[in-house]
Parts: sequence; structure tokens; C-alpha cells
Amino acid sequence: MRYFWEGAQMDTPAAGHQRTSGARRRAAILGSATIPGSPEHVSGIRTFITRTLAGQPGVDTDAATLLTSELVTNAIQHTDSGVPGGTVTVVVIGVPGGVLVEVVDDGSAGTPVVKSDLYAGEGHGLFLVQQLAAQWGYLQDPAGTTVWFHLSTADQCAGLDGDQGQGPDAERPPADDYPMTAAVSARAAASTPA
Repeated sequence: MRYFWEGAQMDTPAAGHQRTSGARRRAAILGSATIPGSPEHVSGIRTFITRTLAGQPGVDTDAATLLTSELVTNAIQHTDSGVPGGTVTVVVIGVPGGVLVEVVDDGSAGTPVVKSDLYAGEGHGLFLVQQLAAQWGYLQDPAGTTVWFHLSTADQCAGLDGDQGQGPDAERPPADDYPMTAAVSARAAASTPA
């Protein structure tokens, strides 16, 4: 099922149904949205995140919305996504014990950096991600950058001891629990030499 609004495109699994078999919950793509790389479309991503996570028990929807909004804004301001024709894609994946959100941009010469000056008037997006997410990091290739974060459900947070494996060197939760997203798959295919 696809949803459209003012230049954005969202994909969700057919009628929002997820297959569950056995006791182990697998990862499932809950939805994705691609927007033009301009600031007026960030509010649509906030709505998308809120609606997509509405049925996910224990997930802090407010934190997910805030962090996604910050990362999309960073992509528009600091990467080629902000030039005419640029886009930003957001993929939301339900994973065991939480949710994984990926923000895919069109790339830049630099890498995502957490600003250390807390008194600066701007530049706190990745600091917020670092503080609120259980894990975060980024993947970079010639086609662009994917910045991701994992939010644990409330019941999973109760068992955490503080060191969450954060930053660009953090490892994503086990890959066998995550489907390759359409955005990452398409970028990988485009950047593979023929």
C-alpha cells in the first residue's frame, strides 16, 4: 500500500499485516517514506513516524519522531539531499525489543559528527540521537549515507545498564533479524560495478 502527500511517497506492508510464527519475533519493515530534500517536507516525516509507530507497544513514539526529524533535517542541511532534485528516505523496521529507523540521504563529502559544544545555538541533532537511542551509527558508500538508530521498547530498557554501543563504530543489532531495506538494497545494486 502506498500513501502520497505533497511529493512524499510512503510504502507500508500490505494492509499493515505482519506474519508472526513461533515464539521468536522477526524483523519487519513497518513502512518507508521518501520526500524531496526541502525543509517544508520534514513535518510530513514526523506525521509518518507517528502513524507508523502508533501500533507498536512500548516504543517511545515521541523520541522516534524527534530523532527522525533531527536526522532528516541534518540530511537536508548537510548533504546532497538538500540540492534541487535531492531526496531523503526514511525506513522504519520493527525489530525484536524495539524499532530501528534508517534515514538515507544522497551523500556528502563529510561524515556525521556529534557536536561537542552544548552551548552552540545549533547542531544538537546527533547529540540527541546519542543520548536517547539505545544504539546508533551510520553506513556510508558512494551513493549516500544511512544514519540509523535503535530505540528499545520500555520493557527492554529496564534491563539496560547504560553503555549502549553508540556512535559511528557501533554495530547494528544482529543482521539476521533485519531485512535489507529497499533503499539500501537499491543503493548497493547501483554502486556495484558491472
